[in-house]
Amino acid sequence: MDTLFEDENYIVLNKPAGIMVHGDGKTNERTLVNFVLEKCPEIQGVGDPARLGDTPIERSGVVHRLDQETSGAIIFAKNQDAFLFLKKQFQDRLVQKEYHAFVWGHFKELSGYVDEPIGRNKGDFRRWTAGRGIRGEVREAYTRWEVVQSFEDTAMQKFSFLKLYPKTGRTHQLRVHMKYLQRPIVSDHLYAPSFPDALGFTRVALHARKVTFMTISGESMTIEAPYPADFTYALAQNSVL
Repeated sequence: MDTLFEDENYIVLNKPAGIMVHGDGKTNERTLVNFVLEKCPEIQGVGDPARLGDTPIERSGVVHRLDQETSGAIIFAKNQDAFLFLKKQFQDRLVQKEYHAFVWGHFKELSGYVDEPIGRNKGDFRRWTAGRGIRGEVREAYTRWEVVQSFEDTAMQKFSFLKLYPKTGRTHQLRVHMKYLQRPIVSDHLYAPSFPDALGFTRVALHARKVTFMTISGESMTIEAPYPADFTYALAQNSVL
C-alpha cells in the first residue's frame, strides 16, 4: 500500500479498492486501520472512540472515510492534537476533496452543482437517497461536478468522465447525487443494479484523486493519489485525458 505523505502528525495513504477503512463490528476482515497500526503503532487510541452496541470499533487515527469500493487518498492522524485539528477543518468544510469518476450518460452542461439533502432509503436500509423516498433524518449535502470528457465505448454506450467536489461528507454522497442526476457511477451495484459492469470495472468507478488540508504548522498540503490499474485501463482504452 502506497504512502503518499507522512510527517510527525499525519499519514496519507493511497487506499486500494476493496478494503474497509475500519471494522464494522460484524466481520473480522483486515482493514486499513490494521495496516496503519502495524506501520505506526503510536496511532493506537488516537481519535474518537466508537462502539457498535457493546462491541468496540477499532478506528484509531480515522478522521474521514472512503467507501470500501472507493480507492484513493485518505488521511490518518498520528496524535490526538493532529486529529482534533483536522477534524475541525472537516467540520468547517475547509478540507478540499477532488474525486474522479466514470458515470453513465452525457450531460447537457459542462459543470453543475447538486444541492439535495440525503437521508435513508425507505425501501432498502443499505442505501441512502436524495429526492423522493427518504425516511428518518435528512441532512444537507452539496456536490459540484465537472465534465472532463464525454465519450462512447466500442458498443456505442455513452459515458462521461467527471471531477467531483463534495462540499459535505455524507455517506455515499457522490454515488447518491450521481444517481439523483440519473447519471449513476459505473459498476455501482448498490445504486445502479440494473446497469451492467462496464469499461473494465467490477467495483464502483470512483477514485479520491486529491485532498487539500492545512497542517498544524500552517502549511497548505495537497496530496494526489495515482490512479489504480482499473482507472488507468479505462482512461487509456477510451482515450480520456
